[in-house]
Amino acid sequence: MTEEKRKLLTDLEFRVRQVMFMCDTLKEENIRLKSDLQVIQQQLVEKTEQLNQLKTKYDSLKTARTITAASVDVRVAKNKLSKLVREVDKCINLLNS
Repeated sequence: MTEEKRKLLTDLEFRVRQVMFMCDTLKEENIRLKSDLQVIQQQLVEKTEQLNQLKTKYDSLKTARTITAASVDVRVAKNKLSKLVREVDKCINLLNS
């Protein structure tokens, strides 16, 4: 074998080793990225569930607040009507005296 062919063969071997090393490195990175992706997807599922639970709680609180506000308004209206009725009764009593 000539010196030139030997050099070409050596260069080829070197490049093949480099490609094999890069392939191994990329395989490891691919495994790591797949693992990271699984973790992130699980976090997304958990956060989506948490968001849905919080939306449900928010809707419940909003409904409860609406009901509470409505009952407070009714109570306030009843109190005002009671005061007005008492004032009218006082006026009638004063007129009768």
